Amino acid sequence: MTDRVLILGGRGRIGSSVAQDIANHTQAKITITGRTPEKGSLPLAQRQQYLALDLAEVDKLREAIANSDLVIHCAGPFHYRDANVLKLCIEQGVNYIDVSDHRSFTSKALSYHEDAVAAGVTAVINTGIFPGMSNSLVRQGVEQFDEAETIKLYYLVAGSGGAGITVMRTTFLGLQHPFEAWIDGKWQQVNPYSEREIINFPRYQRNGVYWFDMPETFTLPYAFPTVKNVITKFGSFPDYYNHLTWIAAHIFPQWLMQRHGMIEFLSHVSHKMTDFTNRFSGIGVAVKSEVTGKKNGSTGVYTSTVLHDNATVATGCGTGTVAQLILEGKLNKPGVLPVENALPTDLFAQVMDSRGIKIEHTFFNSSEQVSSSRGQD
Repeated sequence: MTDRVLILGGRGRIGSSVAQDIANHTQAKITITGRTPEKGSLPLAQRQQYLALDLAEVDKLREAIANSDLVIHCAGPFHYRDANVLKLCIEQGVNYIDVSDHRSFTSKALSYHEDAVAAGVTAVINTGIFPGMSNSLVRQGVEQFDEAETIKLYYLVAGSGGAGITVMRTTFLGLQHPFEAWIDGKWQQVNPYSEREIINFPRYQRNGVYWFDMPETFTLPYAFPTVKNVITKFGSFPDYYNHLTWIAAHIFPQWLMQRHGMIEFLSHVSHKMTDFTNRFSGIGVAVKSEVTGKKNGSTGVYTSTVLHDNATVATGCGTGTVAQLILEGKLNKPGVLPVENALPTDLFAQVMDSRGIKIEHTFFNSSEQVSSSRGQD
């Protein structure tokens, strides 16, 4: 019997990339949804069909979920989303994945953990590249040590990353409020887009990154209790976009940044700018994970870096890999789990290899340095 996958928000660029990855690596029948009926013909890949569905149409949504084996929630931004889709999946006994990228939604989703366990539903949240692959890079790093102490995650996106307007909204929504980060073994408040740091990324060289609130900021301290610091910093390439974003975060009045109209204005202007600069900046992504810890009494640093030419395609791969593993029965962990709690490192390595995604690893231990890589370019 053919597996049936429902992708909510599947017409967007992220949802389309997820659908393409699943079509490439499984035999599933895929239904993608959008809020409005499609005018004219919608170009669909083989084994795909379209369903007009607004998430507010609860009865229609419940029916669509009941007729599926796996639901993938790509209808962002997630800052103000409730967890009703997840709740309905648990009620119907249907496995669930999402591409959520904000701690408010993550907290809502995690509150359904025990319900998912009781229903035997595997629900993996925060999939994609960051969050997503980034979580798995950290898990792999933590596993190299007897005791992990500090996690640093650095993200860089070139131009628009190939994404649509929703991702721009997500960036500016992330500038609205201070947030709590795990620093020196306690939760401390930090300001978004603060404490600029220059990081050397392969291909992009030295570029600025800044504090940014990600689900990993919130979930990693719970996943790895020995860790005393979790630092998550994001930046754009070219670097001058970072200075413009910093102005929005620190010069514009907070009340102005909290207005819907301002978020929409900045998102559309930014999207038009990146449409122009994409031609020379590219639309790639880089994620670097640095885990510091102790092994056999010595302090070491394990660094992992993943690059991709298209950030949106990379996100589709990150989510598609989890979908593939669930559909194949290789990932079966009832409950609501972030990626670092759900996906074992060996399975992560296998699915990255299968997609030709190369991960560079470097381990520093005192005066020793050992380098390795996994996958192909």
